[in-house]
Amino acid sequence: MIEKLISGIEKTGAPIVVGLDPMLSYVPEQIRQKAYEEFGETLQGAGEAIWQYNKGIIDAVCDLVPAVKPQIAMYEQFGIEGLKVFHRTIQYCKEKGLLVIGDIKRGDIGSTSAAYAAGHLGRVQVGTKQYRGFDEDFATVNPYLGSDGVNPFIQVCKEEDRGLFILVKTSNPSSGEFQDRITDGRPLYELVGEQVAKWGESCMGTGAYSEIGAVVGATYPEMGRTLRKSMPKAYILVPGYGAQGGKGADLVHFFNEDGLGAIINSSRGIIAAYQQEKYASYGEACYADAARAAVLDMKNDIASALAERK
Repeated sequence: MIEKLISGIEKTGAPIVVGLDPMLSYVPEQIRQKAYEEFGETLQGAGEAIWQYNKGIIDAVCDLVPAVKPQIAMYEQFGIEGLKVFHRTIQYCKEKGLLVIGDIKRGDIGSTSAAYAAGHLGRVQVGTKQYRGFDEDFATVNPYLGSDGVNPFIQVCKEEDRGLFILVKTSNPSSGEFQDRITDGRPLYELVGEQVAKWGESCMGTGAYSEIGAVVGATYPEMGRTLRKSMPKAYILVPGYGAQGGKGADLVHFFNEDGLGAIINSSRGIIAAYQQEKYASYGEACYADAARAAVLDMKNDIASALAERK
């Protein structure tokens, strides 16, 4: 699966993943009102509004980027109706030729991780038949429980040609409370990164990169430089661009010398671009056009930064 992601990056020239993390406050009024007229101010109405909003974003950017990253919590908040939209969004993205990184951040004891892995990346047995649940191409995984929680995901990746992005150094301000703790003279995130590299050796793709990648926030570029060296075969998913403060110049060290090795995520900076002053002229009615413009600007920003590195 990592080779498909790399191929998509090379085809589009955009090492970018669009985070489909919808909030009702992002959804233009005309979309919300139409959904409420049909389904009422209900969870089903909210789900319909989110679906129509997502569809507009996907249609506007699907030719520009290789992948999307729906964050499951933004759908779970609406209960079963939200999870229906999560699944529907994944299927629509695949129809549009996009790879899907399920931002689920799962990780538990072995049997529970096995169930998560089957539901999101693999198959579940029902009598004599097998079915795919959510059917993402990649999933984010929390390694806090150790190998017991990660190995079931790795096993499914091997069986199903899927991939993982394991949390190593996250972009949020308080990540250092645990991730920066010194253990045996080194910060914990470095030890986790080395373990990710070891897991990755058992799950190499057909090329230079493993199916097991890492999550390292754009807001910590110097730590990204260190982790890039310790995980040379791991693709790095980099959240924190745009709304969280990351910019192209901060990202160059996440990439290898081949110009590959990283994919940069932006969520509300793209999907709610029309709410920013820079793109306000598009207005609510053209929210998807604003999202497309934000992707193009992000693509140029990253390309310029990488060109300057050379």
